[in-house]
Amino acid sequence: MNTDPWASLSTIRVRLIAAMAAALLPVLMLGAVQTAVAFNREAEILRESLGSAAQRSAADARARMESADILLETLAPGSVGFACAGRLAEVTARIPGYDNLIRFDRNGRVACAAGTVPNDPGRSARPWFEQLRTADDMIITRDPGVSYSDQPALVAAVPARTASGTFDGALAAVIALSSLQPDGAASALPEGAEVALVDNAGRYLSMTDAAAFAPPPDDWLRRTQAGGSYVWYAQAGGERRVHIAAPLVGESLYVMLSAKSPGLFSWARLNPLTGLVLPLMTFAVVLVTAYIAVDRVVVRWLIYLQRIAALYARGRLTVRPARAEDMPAEIRDLAETLEDMADAIVGRDASLRESLAQKDALLREIHHRVKNNLQVISSLLSMQQRALSDPGARAAMSDTRQRISALALVYRALYQGPDLKRVDLRPFLEELTAQLVAGESMRGPPVRTELHADALMIDPDRLAPLALFAVEAITNAQKHAFAERGGLLSVDFRAANGQAVLEIADDGVATDQALAGTGVGRTLMTAFARQLRGHAEVLRNAAGGVTVRLVFPTPPTEAFEAPERNQAVA
Repeated sequence: MNTDPWASLSTIRVRLIAAMAAALLPVLMLGAVQTAVAFNREAEILRESLGSAAQRSAADARARMESADILLETLAPGSVGFACAGRLAEVTARIPGYDNLIRFDRNGRVACAAGTVPNDPGRSARPWFEQLRTADDMIITRDPGVSYSDQPALVAAVPARTASGTFDGALAAVIALSSLQPDGAASALPEGAEVALVDNAGRYLSMTDAAAFAPPPDDWLRRTQAGGSYVWYAQAGGERRVHIAAPLVGESLYVMLSAKSPGLFSWARLNPLTGLVLPLMTFAVVLVTAYIAVDRVVVRWLIYLQRIAALYARGRLTVRPARAEDMPAEIRDLAETLEDMADAIVGRDASLRESLAQKDALLREIHHRVKNNLQVISSLLSMQQRALSDPGARAAMSDTRQRISALALVYRALYQGPDLKRVDLRPFLEELTAQLVAGESMRGPPVRTELHADALMIDPDRLAPLALFAVEAITNAQKHAFAERGGLLSVDFRAANGQAVLEIADDGVATDQALAGTGVGRTLMTAFARQLRGHAEVLRNAAGGVTVRLVFPTPPTEAFEAPERNQAVA
């Protein structure tokens, strides 16, 4: 299994989706550009709408001021006499927006008025009154020195002159600022717009919603006077709003409009079918569709074939893809190729198995013939032994015959066993010991045997020296320990932790000469131990007899799996 954390980024799903995303990216970018253009166009329309509304509001206020100028000019000649106050009060009642109409004399005293006028001893010295002495047009002021109304208002005044043109006082109108403020619900204003009046110092005089206005920036007055209006954005009431200012009356009074300025995302929520949402939805739908299509059409079948290939790798070549008919044509061709490959491997495997069976039969025949030949040789040696009269020669011939019989037993175990490469050591030792003891039992006292052996599969190259070692050890015990008295022969074989130990012991009397012997048997046992990459020892055991010990490394074993039946994977 691939444990690379970046391997998932190179899958078909990721690569195909990345290709689709790259192909759709220009469409998404075009939609984003179109959305930005539409958003900017909406913002520009809003600014233009507010600017137009501000200009219209200023024009309405200026028209109102011009109307006041004409009214005052008309009333000035007749604003004296006994019925002056009554006439001014009647005009004030008929024309809305005027809080008071006042006639001042040349010294600033009140000649008559439509309503109550506050006392101002220094009125004649006020800047606005001083300007009237030399002015021919209307003077407007927001700071007349005292408050002429109980609400924010301005004073508009025209000079009154005699027939000779001498300054004879002034006629002033007190105009409420609320009458000059545009109506926030007017159809000419954008939806949700708020209206306020502000002086040239940036102080708000009146407003429809205080939370909709933020303090104007430092240079707003200069920009408004230079351009006729000025637009800026500011946070007010926890939201971003667009503000616009325009002169209302001269350079002292300004109208200010405020409207909500939607951000890009809030604007997109208000316009769900814009050029941003639709490309995004299309982009997401295409990517999801591509993912599902790749997963259902390609990836799941590749995973299915990967499972089939994994079964083939484990040797289950009889498995067939049962769902191949549901696959796309290209992947079905791949499945058929895998199936053809499995069939070819099965055919080749059958041919190899047949060849191996023939080879096994040939090897078994060879082992059988070798065993038969060795038995023939052993029979010839037995005949020769009976013809000899010298005891030493007879003993030597008997030893040789036993060694040959042990080799014949090795070949018989090979061709009779299920595996030509390995032999189970426990039954082999039982048969070898029985054969050696039975061969001498007819010519001497009986010998009892005890055998304990662990199960171990051993190859012929190790079995032959092991068998010959056992022959030498058992033969020596028969010659020296059991020749006259019989006894007990113990054969013990243990295999654990990669090491095997073979001990062959008798209960005879072990002499120092027997322990330190250097005869042919001892030489052969040492040679056989070295051939097994081990070592041999001759020790006196607890019973007083001799124990011959062989220690060697355990040979490796092999495991074979059983063949499986034909099957198909659904």
